[in-house]
Amino acid sequence: MTDRRMTAAQAAVAWLANQYVTLPGGPARFFAGAWAIFGHGNVAGIGEALYAARDTLPTWRAHNEQAMAHAAIAFAKQSRRRRAMLCTTSIGPGATNMVTAAALAHVDRLPVLLLPGDVYASRRPDPVLQQIEDFGDGTVSANDCFRPVSRYFDRITRPEQLLDALPRAMATLTDPADCGPVTLAFCQDVQAEAFAYPEAFFAPRTWRQRVAMPDPADIAALAERLRTAARPLLIVGGGVGYAGGEAALVAFVAATGIPFAETQAGKGTLPHDHPHNLGSIGVTGSSAANRAAAEADLIVGLGTRLQDFTTGSRALIDGAPRLVQVNVAAFDAYKHGAMPVIGDARAVLLALADAAQGVAASADWQAATRAARAEWDRAAAAVMAAPAGNTLPSDAQVIGAVARGAAQDAIVVCAAGGLPGELHKLWPTGATGGYHVEYGYSCMGYEIAGGLGAKMAAPDRDVYVLVGDGSYLMLNSELATAVAMGVKLIVVLLDNRGFGCINRLQAATGGAPFNNLLADTRHAQLPDIDFAGHARSLGAHAEKVGSIAELEAALGRARAAGHSSVIVIDTDPAASTEAGGAWWDVAVPEVSERPAVNAARAAYERQLRRGERK
Repeated sequence: MTDRRMTAAQAAVAWLANQYVTLPGGPARFFAGAWAIFGHGNVAGIGEALYAARDTLPTWRAHNEQAMAHAAIAFAKQSRRRRAMLCTTSIGPGATNMVTAAALAHVDRLPVLLLPGDVYASRRPDPVLQQIEDFGDGTVSANDCFRPVSRYFDRITRPEQLLDALPRAMATLTDPADCGPVTLAFCQDVQAEAFAYPEAFFAPRTWRQRVAMPDPADIAALAERLRTAARPLLIVGGGVGYAGGEAALVAFVAATGIPFAETQAGKGTLPHDHPHNLGSIGVTGSSAANRAAAEADLIVGLGTRLQDFTTGSRALIDGAPRLVQVNVAAFDAYKHGAMPVIGDARAVLLALADAAQGVAASADWQAATRAARAEWDRAAAAVMAAPAGNTLPSDAQVIGAVARGAAQDAIVVCAAGGLPGELHKLWPTGATGGYHVEYGYSCMGYEIAGGLGAKMAAPDRDVYVLVGDGSYLMLNSELATAVAMGVKLIVVLLDNRGFGCINRLQAATGGAPFNNLLADTRHAQLPDIDFAGHARSLGAHAEKVGSIAELEAALGRARAAGHSSVIVIDTDPAASTEAGGAWWDVAVPEVSERPAVNAARAAYERQLRRGERK
């Protein structure tokens, strides 16, 4: 057996570049590239190795470590977890800047490989620049922050450890149940150490992303539950798309007449106008879907982790005995006392096609859900229509303008705040994969970086990034990266002069206007921010518009342009779509000197009692 003497960093990069997956178009490298912000701790070791591999494993320079990891995560999400990227940073603040992104990937079950530099394994120069010293544990470094937000964590303190660590990392990244972020904290001196690696270690390997097949007994039990249900409802989560189950879902609902609702991650699995699609579910749900969830005698979750926005804080979807959870992860399948069916969503739907022959939702149920959907469509169209007069538009009216001008296969990208709720209710997804909203971790600052990653995964589709002024101010730097890379984004920046969503939540819980809208903060003067000027300074074309009609015209120009555009519009911070929705459990103080808080607490307790009665 021949050996190849190389540094640990060179070995890691060479191995990663030779990992493949099979896609519909043929084999492809699993890692589409690397994001890097170099500093001490990774520039000499990993940086030199990435330079040597720049033609097979391209490296892109970002402006913020959290944002570059967001871009990598968005690429994986838009690629339906079939491909991923890696991210490398220096050892201190560069590394900890990625912790938020790691948490996002962990919550959303998305693959990303994080390679932060680490302290010296030899401890020769301790404490090295930016080293975190634990007074009671000499093995701790800043990278231990990644442990709770990584699906697999390892610290590389010897070059030969890569022989085990790298395959374990890939096994996690490609596993449907364990998928999530992997952190390999790479000691900086070890990166530069040489070792004689077996030549066979670097042989190209194609990873088959396994299908978790369900137990036939579980399929039989689920088929029997469906057979005895008159009013069944499916909840489509992200797991259906990750399993490639779109066609199986279409066939199953066509055969059975069972309607379905969509979680944030599941929205866009099928187009919005599919005849069995009731729209969004839960706190940000349509009236049609939420009415069906309240009246259903059987609810089958398909690839959803059932967070509180989906279940209406368990007041809308209340678990056993009417809940079945289909999921590749047992952790999710057993939630809320559900009957678990552990397996790939596509495999379960295909198995049910045989086991549940003759299953059909009652004619009355099908008619009622169709009528409810038609009623919801009228309500949605009304709130998205252009406003009359000179009033500030709502988020919904801006969404309507974007939707009217977008191509059928356009992708909308968003994250935290009020916009995801409005988009979940209202965005008319025209094609599979056209809805890309990060709401598992609800992370402000994801939007522009996420748009960059989504566009890299789907370069032939228009990508619209909807972002509020608060998120834009928090993390806008990757707009400059997109410009530099020639990646076209259409960014619509809604300026409501503060954190409008949380201001509304504050008011709803009886709170006084405080520290959310800029006008309600402690300030010497109110900032007059020129967002269009700022975007132009980062290299994008930018303009500010004063009405929905002007917005639609600007969107047409942006769509025809060959470069990134930012369109700024002022919006009403108080307006939100009242139609649809479900209760969300936000605890209100039991004791307050303010009557508004006491009234909100009384309403909160009434809702809790209603939930207990269910």
